[in-house]
Amino acid sequence: MERMAMTLEKFTRSLDAKSLPRVLQIQSGYYFQGSVYELFGREWSFSYGELLKIIGISVTRLIVELQSEGSKSMTVDLSLDYPGLFRIVADKRPYASIQEIVDSVCISPECLGQPEFRCPEELQLAEGTIQAEESFRLTALRTKHGDSHVDCEVTRKDSKHIFTVKLSHTGEFYECADDQFYTLRELVEWKMPKGRKRTVTWAKSLPSKEKCVSKLPEDYSGELVLTPVYELQTVSKFGKNVVFIPSTLDVEVLDVTEESDGACFMQPLSLRDVFAKPSEVFPFRAEIIEPPSQVQEELGFLTSSKQVIVHGAYQTKRILASEIRSEAQRRFLIPMSYNGRFKRRPRMFPTAYDLEVAKSDMEQLHVVATRAFETEYEGLSSVLVGDQYLVHKRETSEVIYGGRRKTVEALACEKMVGKKYEAVLIPMCLDGGFVEVVHDKKQYMLSEVCHRFSLPFNVKVSMRDLSVKEDPLAGATGLQLEEMITDPYLLVSTPDLAQCWEVPVNRTNMTLQLLQQWSGPEPTQGQAVCSAVEEIGEDCYFTLRRYVNASVLPPPRPPKRHQQPSEDTLKLQPPRPKKSDPPSPKSPHTAKPAMPSPSSSGCAEQNTSIPRNETSNTSLFAVPKPGPQKAIVEENSPHNNTIKQDDEDTHDYEYIDEDELDSIRRKFYDQSIHRTDKNKSKNTYAMQTAKQV
Repeated sequence: MERMAMTLEKFTRSLDAKSLPRVLQIQSGYYFQGSVYELFGREWSFSYGELLKIIGISVTRLIVELQSEGSKSMTVDLSLDYPGLFRIVADKRPYASIQEIVDSVCISPECLGQPEFRCPEELQLAEGTIQAEESFRLTALRTKHGDSHVDCEVTRKDSKHIFTVKLSHTGEFYECADDQFYTLRELVEWKMPKGRKRTVTWAKSLPSKEKCVSKLPEDYSGELVLTPVYELQTVSKFGKNVVFIPSTLDVEVLDVTEESDGACFMQPLSLRDVFAKPSEVFPFRAEIIEPPSQVQEELGFLTSSKQVIVHGAYQTKRILASEIRSEAQRRFLIPMSYNGRFKRRPRMFPTAYDLEVAKSDMEQLHVVATRAFETEYEGLSSVLVGDQYLVHKRETSEVIYGGRRKTVEALACEKMVGKKYEAVLIPMCLDGGFVEVVHDKKQYMLSEVCHRFSLPFNVKVSMRDLSVKEDPLAGATGLQLEEMITDPYLLVSTPDLAQCWEVPVNRTNMTLQLLQQWSGPEPTQGQAVCSAVEEIGEDCYFTLRRYVNASVLPPPRPPKRHQQPSEDTLKLQPPRPKKSDPPSPKSPHTAKPAMPSPSSSGCAEQNTSIPRNETSNTSLFAVPKPGPQKAIVEENSPHNNTIKQDDEDTHDYEYIDEDELDSIRRKFYDQSIHRTDKNKSKNTYAMQTAKQV
């Protein structure tokens, strides 16, 4: 059967990226009186019969259609770097089979490549039944004995069940609602179904949006329909450079992949392509075809060198950190090999639930209350500003609420009252505030911090990394080490091994051509394989933070506070006789609690959820001198928990500044006066009522 030529745009729409590379033959030349560079940013011309090898396809921009009721829709062009986060609107068109889903969406072991669907009817499978309207996640595409199927994951009561579904399975399959946030680049790479348009809505504007000239109306809150505009990455038979061709170029092409010899073309590779190579390929010498446009100072040799040695590809750990400041926060990825030293900084805890998450077996967590909280439960302790606690563990306790007994979860603590310790229970839903008391100024390596303490953890650089020319962390007033992630890197050096650095795969855009296997020496410990501290932008930070699997449950819901009438209202109303029947208790408050900060791993390997970030600069409340306090803990603590301190500096506490201390003292004083006045008012009212009777 003779194949027909088609336009380049039609070929691009039907192209499956998994089938690349493809070889095309030009059937009609491109002629224009002028420079193609002026139109498309690329200088190129085609002639009849010329062969092109398509090595990649990418989206250069998005045509966004604004859906407005009662008015004419408008379209704007947005680049993939447009700052902002978007939420997907579920596609209402059903898929007729699993095969159609596999052909349309991206499925991979990475979290972003695991779409979620539902079926109005039951799915009878070998491993069991997926109920009607029950959502299932497609996690992997597999082929066994020539039969292809997808692995499906169903979550039921915090347990996961795995099913296999054949691609030939038919039915009506609908895309499930997705409550996560995505950048435009992520939508294009992972969430753009083939042959369908993607509809989204605004979710969040990033700070960098203020510096961007936006073509979207500021107050627009409707739906946005995204249509991608593609660009093809090609190489010619005799050319050495990668040529980018817009898919809208007016030429006709014929797919001749089966008849042509693809080995005669150059083989340019992105860093992701290099990372996917088998381990037997490494090390190898490579020529830099297209150097990175932007790179940090330590990796400057990638822009000046013609050739490099790629020694290996691996996943390595980084610590995601944020500068502790209220405005213009900087974000960092810190390698575990960082040679600087850190000192502890106090942490802030908005709820008792956060205290329970942060407690450690390595040392006693000692905190001071910065906000008052009056409990609604009889049997649980209220909190005053300035109260000091030693945190122990979560317990269940029977309390009285609304006239009824109920079992709630509480946090067991020891309240420091003078020289004594009083065992108390604090509600887990406590909406107050605590600040950590730091008892040592020992200097820690980054690996020691990660081993001894749970993240997030607040530190300050006490000694900069002397192995680098400039340490970007040294100037930070404080850092919050948020979580440990895993990210792909390549170990790249100059041919003479004078410089050898870990190069991030996901954040370095460059193209290499593999030349030959490297048989020279490998970098040794003496030649210092270096890992640089990376300063990342807000979009990359949110990307890294979101793909997380929450390992802890959300905090309990707080009870609904009973509305107390004002004293003026009480004075106007006569006393009422008591009813014999007890009042019915009100239902607890059902407001949705804030989710805790979860931990994550690499850029495209995690679940999605934007956790709360603690950005305020925190100080410490002044506490008693450590000498006698340590003895008191040993004598009076029922759990015999001591506050461990560094032997070199036993009297080393941190204090807040005087202004903050005065503020806390004023709150404490006003709180005491308020309670005294309130009691006096109640006594006066009782006496007046007695006289009237």
